[in-house]
Amino acid sequence: MQMQRIDSADTATPGARVVGRTADVPRPDWNALPGCAHSPFARHEFLSLLEDTGCVGGDSGWMPCHAVLDNADGGVRGIMPQYLKMHSYGEYVFDWAWARAYHQHGLDYYPKLVSAIPFTPVSAPKLLVRDDDDALRLIETAERFARDSNVSSIHALFLSPQETARFAEAGFLVRHDSQFHWINEEYRDFDDYLARFTSRRRKTIRAERRKVREAGIGYHWLAGGEAGEADWLAMYRLYCQTIADHGGMPYLTREFFLGLADAMGEQVLLLQGRRDKELVCSALYFESESTLFGRYWGAAGFFDALHFETCYYQPIERAIERGLRCFEAGAQGLHKLSRGLAPTTTRSAHWLKHPGFYDAVERYLAIERGEQARHARLLNESLPFRRESPRD
Repeated sequence: MQMQRIDSADTATPGARVVGRTADVPRPDWNALPGCAHSPFARHEFLSLLEDTGCVGGDSGWMPCHAVLDNADGGVRGIMPQYLKMHSYGEYVFDWAWARAYHQHGLDYYPKLVSAIPFTPVSAPKLLVRDDDDALRLIETAERFARDSNVSSIHALFLSPQETARFAEAGFLVRHDSQFHWINEEYRDFDDYLARFTSRRRKTIRAERRKVREAGIGYHWLAGGEAGEADWLAMYRLYCQTIADHGGMPYLTREFFLGLADAMGEQVLLLQGRRDKELVCSALYFESESTLFGRYWGAAGFFDALHFETCYYQPIERAIERGLRCFEAGAQGLHKLSRGLAPTTTRSAHWLKHPGFYDAVERYLAIERGEQARHARLLNESLPFRRESPRD
């Protein structure tokens, strides 16, 4: 179902508006807000590239609908990126059961309002503000917009603990999930990291890395403009192939990949694996001043342990070399646990207009949070680390 683009909408909150394009806010004003300097995904360049290359908007089911707070002098003091959604694809916080429940009771769950980075399950700020008062005003703007329209609910995904507190203060329900993240404990190099593992797991990881080397595959990182058009087109083809192999939907367009280098500069990276100069695999990464983010990968053929080397060991090695605090390897994947990536709580906040469903979801989420906490404790106990790792 195609939705009409929102050009601009006034709200009852003084100085607040809702805009239908990232370009409706000047890029310097957007990027000057707190949080943008620390996350490539919250920046004007990334979100406008998604719009300009047809990844969102049109009939994608993601209609830009950003809440903006203006200063009296005409500048911008706060932004909450958000989208009107006609489905729940590309969010990675699953509410399909809620949508079915609405349908079974003869109610419309869509459209809904989602504050998220499209197709990107990473920690990134959703309340681009300088103080808590402006955060609450943005949430109030979104809620007013939802109440005055046919929107069933509001969902803010992959929030920081501080943002979660602001949404909870505004009456949103808090949901917990988890991802596997790698945390840098000031490792000197990859061998220092391996020293944390049990002997058995250490041997397994070394054997996996050796298999890739013995296959003759070498790796090279390309930052921003170092990658040419052929490199980006190869990454796009491998991305589409991987998505098709797993029965998924290719959300990102060819034009998006071709525009990444100009839009994101040194914050976007390609990792290439080659054998006798022939491209074997490629992976897309983003990097902030503290965190490496893994996004997509693809391979031209099967090689034993290639996925582990490309998607875990190489980026962990890079994070250690660059002194990065964290590596976020994306959603799901229990196999990440045995490579030393630890379960990390992710948070989302939810508001439902219908009072009956709000109460039912509140009871459900209280139970779910308890189960999630117990599951995380069990996973942490299964990390393959020695009880006491010698660190000279």
